Amino acid sequence: MTSALPDSAPGFDQPIAVLKHCHDRIRKQLATLEKLVPHLAAHGADEQARQAAAAVIKYFDQAAPLHHEDEEHDLIPMLQATAQGEDAALLAQLAPAIVAEHHQMDGMWQGLHEQLRAIADGSAATLRESEVRRFADTYGAHMAREENQLAPMAKRLFSAGQMAQLGSAMQARRGIAAAVSTGDAVASLRKDYGQATLNEHEVAADPIVQFNSWFEQALKAQVNEPNAMSVATVDGAGRPSSRIVLIKQYDVRGFTWYTNYDSQKGRQLQENPHAALLFFWPELERQIRIEGRVERTSEEDSDKYFHSRPLKSRLAAIASAQSMPIADRQALEDNYDAVARQFGEAPARPANWGGFRLIPERIEFWQGRRSRFHDRIVYTLQPDGSWARGRLQP
Repeated sequence: MTSALPDSAPGFDQPIAVLKHCHDRIRKQLATLEKLVPHLAAHGADEQARQAAAAVIKYFDQAAPLHHEDEEHDLIPMLQATAQGEDAALLAQLAPAIVAEHHQMDGMWQGLHEQLRAIADGSAATLRESEVRRFADTYGAHMAREENQLAPMAKRLFSAGQMAQLGSAMQARRGIAAAVSTGDAVASLRKDYGQATLNEHEVAADPIVQFNSWFEQALKAQVNEPNAMSVATVDGAGRPSSRIVLIKQYDVRGFTWYTNYDSQKGRQLQENPHAALLFFWPELERQIRIEGRVERTSEEDSDKYFHSRPLKSRLAAIASAQSMPIADRQALEDNYDAVARQFGEAPARPANWGGFRLIPERIEFWQGRRSRFHDRIVYTLQPDGSWARGRLQP
């Protein structure tokens, strides 16, 4: 229900195009919201529904308010200072209506937010269709009015200097620095951290308990993909590789993800059953490094998770010989179609697909601090099964 890859966005040197791009993203989120209603009725709050609900919440909680501020604090005031005659008369009618609609849609969103939050955490599986329809219709008419009347007026009236002023204000609102045009741009990228501290006397004695605490905080903070982690493996010749996967379970036994056992990481773990995981949550200025031995999960656990996945994901797992070359995308699609015809609605888990569990031996919690003087607390597994805890220098 959501797109994996974002559309390419225009730069802030084209502020009206950026506003239109925001509208396009809003339309995609509204489409996801509308699709969610029948999906919930058919499948309940499954993983796909929970992810879709979380994505919609993230957008309308964070991006949409910035877009409204662009219009209320910059675009409309600049037009009011510039427009004359018929343009001024039209703007006098249009501007109050646009601001009023922003407040109206904010009110509608609050009701939907509560429903979506329950879907995202799996505690409910209903979404009131009438409220979704009213929200989508109101937003659609609102965006059409802006695109048909407000945006053309700005394009016609604003000078190049005014466009640059508008773009700079929108860019600053998002905390985005102006582009650096020198060859030292990458080296000059720098962010000072200072949201929190990490004290060895305050963290939990058990690193799994500490991980759970931080993970729950990441969920509450609506971190982007908090369950995404880098998995680094090494082959028999000592050559490393890494990729991003999604953690599916963590407990006292370790950290679990699922994949094709014949994939590159699967083959490397067969040769060298050790790996390193990395969670990076920039919104909280935190990362967690986990190292240890890897084993396969039981067939029962793998079956249970496989059958909890959406049907299309199960079919894709069968159709794809992960990490192996293929002629083109069409060949991949043909494989999927053949599998769908063969297995229908009840595909069995293939023997070469299942879970890996990393049993941790070392877990480091990193909290960003000012001037690169970061906090680093590391837990090391002892021979008796206990954990030693200490501080590392940044």
